[in-house]
Amino acid sequence: MSSSPLGFRRGTYALAAAAAFILTACSEIATTSPSKAIAPGSASSDQSPEFNDPSGHGHVFHTKQWFENAGNAHGHGPGGGGSSTGISYHGGPVLQAGTKVVAVYWAASPIYTNGPTPGTHGDGSGDASLVGFFLRNLGGSPYFNINSTYTDGSGRNIVNSISYTAYWANNIGVPGNGQSVSDAAMVAMLQSGFNSGALTYDANTLYAIFTAGTVNLGGGFGNQYCAYHTHGTVSVGGSKTVLYAAMPYDNAYPGSCTNGTIAPNGDPGADAEVNTLAHETEETTTDMMGTAWFDTRGYENADKCAWTWGTTHTASNGGLYNITIGGKQFLVQQNWVNSGTGGCLQGL
Repeated sequence: MSSSPLGFRRGTYALAAAAAFILTACSEIATTSPSKAIAPGSASSDQSPEFNDPSGHGHVFHTKQWFENAGNAHGHGPGGGGSSTGISYHGGPVLQAGTKVVAVYWAASPIYTNGPTPGTHGDGSGDASLVGFFLRNLGGSPYFNINSTYTDGSGRNIVNSISYTAYWANNIGVPGNGQSVSDAAMVAMLQSGFNSGALTYDANTLYAIFTAGTVNLGGGFGNQYCAYHTHGTVSVGGSKTVLYAAMPYDNAYPGSCTNGTIAPNGDPGADAEVNTLAHETEETTTDMMGTAWFDTRGYENADKCAWTWGTTHTASNGGLYNITIGGKQFLVQQNWVNSGTGGCLQGL
């Protein structure tokens, strides 16, 4: 999601009954947990008070207005912060060996054109939507390669790899337009998927939760943020940490959560969503628990380039794009390069 007031949730998540929300040492996660990891809720010389956002959500990807108005007015706009490259390592775990993604489409009908049929689940290759295409082709791209400039605690570079392992089109308990959905409810929904077998638990997987219309994941969608990533606790053969991203339907608020131009692939909903999806995926990869890579303001890598596009081109339908992935054109925000003096780029 994101950071700028990267309000990293530290509290209690209720599952079907109640499960304590903890910042685990990630012993079940196949990543390196360096010895200098920051204790939950503690401050460091490279951590601003904004890091603990009073709204209580994960690493939020703020709206365009936040960055253009409140953010820049208070010196919190993209770029800057940190030392050397502008972003610093704080000792926490990353998804060094590659990131896995599961798409959870929580709706009564397909959210995106050619999306999975509600009530089904399967391999990621069975998702014919533009979002599915993007997830299958993001890994190995010059764009995602930017994340390889980040390392784990042993100095190993993050691998330029994304695996879209599965989807679940969940049509049970679907929230309605305008309904606020808490993090506890999202975690409980994931728990139901693990219980039923619709989802398979994996510690190195980001479970991206997509909803339709104006469903308000987290309670601040559209006026505070456009998406966010965080983690909770589920019970799968014991207490386990689950990484997830709240991915509401950005095109419901085009003035706040899209770039406002013609969709380059002619699919306004999905074309807008892949931008925030890329943002949350790369931040989960480099700062999965909120204790790894961020700058003095709490910005993670994608926050430092939020809503910036670099050089753009005009697609055949008049839409704008800045990168090509898998032969398709997308408009996706730049990402922060952790080398040299740092900076926002479209790819490496």
